Amino acid sequence: MSRVCFFTGKHTTSGNSITRRGKAKYLGGVGRKVTGISKRKFKPNIQTVRAMIDGKVVRVKASAKAIRMGLIQKPLKRNYKPAE
Repeated sequence: MSRVCFFTGKHTTSGNSITRRGKAKYLGGVGRKVTGISKRKFKPNIQTVRAMIDGKVVRVKASAKAIRMGLIQKPLKRNYKPAE
């Protein structure tokens, strides 16, 4: 299953990792030079949670931001006592 939030649609995005060398001009150097650019991935903080969706308890992948925002209605805790 892919790394996609069920509620917000957040997913893995790509970008660049830039490697530089040298000393910054404001520190007395001749400036920072780019020596390499490589691809990288930005991964969202996806958690598997139990949520109430259409009255049923299902496990979905949700981003941490969606959990904090309160987009998820969690099911009630079961009041189980074993028979003695």
